[in-house]
Amino acid sequence: MDELSLNTLLGILLLLLVCGAWFSAAETSMMALNRHRLSHLIRKDVHGAKLTGRLLSKVDKLLGSILFGNTLVNVTSAAITNILILRMFGSSDVALVSGTLLITFMLLVFSEIMPKIIAASYPERVALPSSYLLAPLIKLFHPVVVVAGGIVNFVLRLLRIKIQTDQSKQRMTLEELRGLVLDAEHFLPRQHQKMLLNLVDLERITVNYVMIPRNQIEALNIHEDQDVLRQQIVTCHHTLLPVYEDTPDNIIGILHIKRIPALFHESSLDVTQLREVLYEPYFIPSETPLLQQLQQFQERHARLGLVVDEYGELLGLVTLENILEEIVGEFTTQSPSQTGKFLRQTDGSILLEGSSSLRELNRKLGLHLPLDSAKTLNGLILDHLEDIPETGTSLKIAGYPIEIIQTQDRIVKVARLFPRQTVKKQ
Repeated sequence: MDELSLNTLLGILLLLLVCGAWFSAAETSMMALNRHRLSHLIRKDVHGAKLTGRLLSKVDKLLGSILFGNTLVNVTSAAITNILILRMFGSSDVALVSGTLLITFMLLVFSEIMPKIIAASYPERVALPSSYLLAPLIKLFHPVVVVAGGIVNFVLRLLRIKIQTDQSKQRMTLEELRGLVLDAEHFLPRQHQKMLLNLVDLERITVNYVMIPRNQIEALNIHEDQDVLRQQIVTCHHTLLPVYEDTPDNIIGILHIKRIPALFHESSLDVTQLREVLYEPYFIPSETPLLQQLQQFQERHARLGLVVDEYGELLGLVTLENILEEIVGEFTTQSPSQTGKFLRQTDGSILLEGSSSLRELNRKLGLHLPLDSAKTLNGLILDHLEDIPETGTSLKIAGYPIEIIQTQDRIVKVARLFPRQTVKKQ
């Protein structure tokens, strides 16, 4: 058989460089392809998406075939380069070293760096068409890949290293989902983006962060005088009212205001009839995530639940509106006992009630008070000082100067907070 001409060898070398570039681009694009974007393309029946998904479902075989093909191309390129040098310059040591360095540089630039950069920039455009060529190559290289893969798996088992071979079914974490929503700021209105972020956070926020504290619950004492009960019902600001017996901790039911008019037609308010129209109270553990509680409200067709701790002590109540406001912001009318918790002063400071929710203050005033150690401003101050503060005490929490204005019964009733921008101006 006649020896191949120089032109033929040069042509083969060029073809091998192109093949090496394609193997590198295919590998990079397959690994850089967004799995959730690929799932979307599969649902839209985009050409090549389903085949790409099947290839990625067996990533060990995919990578084994690509790496085998790329290695075979690079080694063959080096061998042909040596043949060319021997034909053109003879067995010169300098020529062989120079040729080796030259082919190494060409492989690095044209078969590795450049195709990888292009593939990483446009993974979909490279990966989907490449899947049609990779599928038959995987079958062709199957015997070699199986042997190599068996050796690799044996070594990994010896090292006790677990691998995930199916890359097409990776689960997205909450932080990754938050990142996707944040990256979509150019496609979503700011308000919609904020609602989606709030919805993601529902999984890690518990009901005790959004509940109405026990001392702010508007409730009825069933043993109260009839005239007082009538007046409370007529002037109440809520549709659902907890009803207790003797002590606020002893909740015996929930009264729906729409069931009261029939009783008002009577000359006297019959306590027995009032008991009969009460709904059974629904108790919720304080550590229940908001998303789970939202689902439970939907399943039970309920709108209000009483929050209790691990000992069954009443901590507060949470309503469906409280959870929805965590997603869309405030939209309900609150009672006077739950409004007016902060008052801006002329010097830029803000007077705050100690019972104010930290989440509410952060949301309404744009603050960044820490939420990990306490739920109310009073709790945050007590946790920071580790003592009961006196009136006039000043401290700084998360960069915010805070002054204690009024204390009562070992709690902070009113405090003055200076926002950071106010501090800078002074």
